[in-house]
Amino acid sequence: MKQLNHILHLAKAGLVFARHDVLPKEQVQLLPAPARILFKLAKLVAGKPKTSNTSALNDALNELGPSYIKLGQFLATRPDFIGKDRATELAQLQDRLAPFDHQLAVKEVERQSGKKLSQVFATFSEPVAAASIAQVHKATLQDGTELAVKILRPNVKRRFKKDLEAFAFAARLMEKWIEPSRRLRPVEAIRVLTKSIDLEMDLRMEAAAIAEMAENTKDDAKFRVPKVDWQRTTGRMLVMEWIDGIPLNAPEKLVEAGVDLKNLSQNVIQSFLRHAIRDGFFHADMHQGNLFVDPQGNLVAVDFGITGRLNQQDRFVLAQILYGFLNKKYLEVAQAHFDAGYVPQTEDVEVFAQSLRAIGEPIMDKPAEEISVGQLLGQLLEGTQRFNMATQPQLLLLQKTMVVVEGVARSLNPKFNMWTASEPVVKEWLENRLGPKGVVEDLSQGMATLGKVAMAMPQAMLDMQQATSALSEMVNKGQIGLDDHTTQNLAKAQSAQTRSTRIALWVGALSLVVIALGQIL
Repeated sequence: MKQLNHILHLAKAGLVFARHDVLPKEQVQLLPAPARILFKLAKLVAGKPKTSNTSALNDALNELGPSYIKLGQFLATRPDFIGKDRATELAQLQDRLAPFDHQLAVKEVERQSGKKLSQVFATFSEPVAAASIAQVHKATLQDGTELAVKILRPNVKRRFKKDLEAFAFAARLMEKWIEPSRRLRPVEAIRVLTKSIDLEMDLRMEAAAIAEMAENTKDDAKFRVPKVDWQRTTGRMLVMEWIDGIPLNAPEKLVEAGVDLKNLSQNVIQSFLRHAIRDGFFHADMHQGNLFVDPQGNLVAVDFGITGRLNQQDRFVLAQILYGFLNKKYLEVAQAHFDAGYVPQTEDVEVFAQSLRAIGEPIMDKPAEEISVGQLLGQLLEGTQRFNMATQPQLLLLQKTMVVVEGVARSLNPKFNMWTASEPVVKEWLENRLGPKGVVEDLSQGMATLGKVAMAMPQAMLDMQQATSALSEMVNKGQIGLDDHTTQNLAKAQSAQTRSTRIALWVGALSLVVIALGQIL
């Protein structure tokens, strides 16, 4: 019954896609005959769409509602999945919906706080922004402090749950019946999307992301994030500092306020790269509407519903990619991919380097203001398919965000030089990682790992002893047939595991640590 519901749910979406004529005629012709017939019938049943100035695909997703908008935005980060052109098209998809009723927002504030609205806020405005999951209101406290209050939409979790289950069902069918799709791991992709949306619906997680970013950037000049009001924040209501600044989508107002747009464009890129490479934690929805300049001239980022993470290895590869392409060290970039395990060792590293050169040389010959690192990463990720490189979702999200951030920088300064702006950040991080400070940190992490192994060793040996005892008992009972020689050896092994042997294991484990320290010192 549940599968039938999923099929009906997806069929309804199919009718909407057909009405908006999402598939071009040339793509329809490539479908199997039964699929072409179904598509044509669907178009007849669905009728004609409303006219719009946006793309047909984006119109269809907007009509289908919040979860499909989120799916579209997610797929915009997966050009490997839907193709570069479709990804570019979906990148324009705006998560803007009509706000829900103001009185429902008031009731939600009172429900979350357990108090009357007047006891929580002195003023509480109509919605100032609304998206698929939540909307934002401006509020003030009795002392005049201005706050932003983000509130989840009513019943949003139930609606998303139904749609996401249908997406997962479709992904399972794809992996089962469409063999080429298996490399792209559609089931895993929907799992990531589901997890991302689940986190986005707990506004305490967004508050925690803001707090983490604040901690990472506390010493950074000209960048900050809003302060979270933890006492009033809940899972369904996020309360934070109101940013009284100028959005970056109003450059004329920035000029009137005396903001240096060239310096601001450089600040945007360098801040993003520090977050990604230095901290391994970045704002993944860094468009103009989420960036402000406050009265002190600081760049302020808001809306942390979508964030990305890179582990130490990803960050090192990213830095090497940027620095390697800048200096045309293609073999080093290729080797970084192999060392990280992105490309199987069965491939030829030098041939891979040749492929990177084919990507890099045409780009590096362009004028500096035309070079896009985001597009470079996109071509790199696209070109690695022939080398059996597994999909790296975290890098795809980074690449998508990089394209957006570069667009922001160039909207402020059309002559923006990406390499000049990014080189100091990348170079500083690589020098720190490869210099004495990085070596000490790596040794510290290695010793911590070695310590954990040493501590776990005695228990592992005890587990082996118990397994040996159990196996020996099964042999004695005739449950497993072994020859006499093997049985005698097992018995000897069991008797050898005395208390003194276990103490010796501890001594051995501690000796490993001493030996390691000796090697380091």
